[in-house]
Amino acid sequence: MTTATTALPTTPKPAGRNLGQAKQMVLAFASLIAMIVFFSAMRPDSFMATDNFMAILQSTAVIGVMAIAVTFVIITSGIDLAVGVLMTFTAVMAGVFMTNWGWPMVVGVPATLLMGALVGMCNGLIITRLKVAPFIATLGMMMLLKGASLLITEARPIYFSDVEGFDKISLGSFVEHVLPFLPIPNGALVFFIVAVLASIILNKTALGRYTFALGSNEEAVRLSGVNVNRWKVIIYTLCGGICGISGLLVASRLNSAQPALGQGYELDAIAAVVIGGTSLAGGTGTILGTVIGAFIMSVLINGLRIMSVAQEWQMVLTGLIIIVAVYTDNLRRDQ
Repeated sequence: MTTATTALPTTPKPAGRNLGQAKQMVLAFASLIAMIVFFSAMRPDSFMATDNFMAILQSTAVIGVMAIAVTFVIITSGIDLAVGVLMTFTAVMAGVFMTNWGWPMVVGVPATLLMGALVGMCNGLIITRLKVAPFIATLGMMMLLKGASLLITEARPIYFSDVEGFDKISLGSFVEHVLPFLPIPNGALVFFIVAVLASIILNKTALGRYTFALGSNEEAVRLSGVNVNRWKVIIYTLCGGICGISGLLVASRLNSAQPALGQGYELDAIAAVVIGGTSLAGGTGTILGTVIGAFIMSVLINGLRIMSVAQEWQMVLTGLIIIVAVYTDNLRRDQ
């Protein structure tokens, strides 16, 4: 008797697409260097200050972790518009667990990550079971979570003043104790660790191979006998869990959960992903590219603020960057 086994999909990536993705990453990195040089020349005293670089690392950590989360979804040719508000919701739930209910951090932190994963799983189930388009499903979840955050907190911040050590999640510096000349904040260290683990998952595991395969040719994966819906739910669950990390980082950085914060962050995260070379059509993408894209977004926002550019114009520039990034992605796919 022989037992049939389902082989992992091995959809090959066209050489031209790989080359185009590499070019996009090189262009993104060159753009990052150019921006750093420009802002350094325009505001050398402010932009080049050590405190400002630490602030850039802190903001990149929050945007970057969210961008890593949504990278998995976008590679499957999906989208998650709820990641920004989910970050806020998990921060609020961390406040409920550790401040309102008095749970210790050793319990509250995993519970927060579990809450993010649960929301991500709900997104996946709505998309796969109810057959709702990812754009609509996650847009609805965004509005639901925004309202839930305001209702749970009664539109008031939750402070972590009595939670000993919570601020160290983001603001402390474990690296500085080992290397005193390198005061990298813990938030940035968490970001780098998440990036490394996400890269391993994406490139070295079955989950990563299915992620690429779903974005390349979902129908072929389905016809090969793979439970496509199950893997989609797993991917959205992973996205939600990683967003829980960003919620902990932003709450630790502010030492509070701000229920009105979060909307608009999803645009920065998605922009970082696309700038880094991940295609909105699915099938291609790298965590390294997303990391570069996240630094571009945070350096741009930080530099514009230092130059006293109005927030309205910052939003205009962010929108233009997204349009240009998507346009270059279309050009790369047409080659």
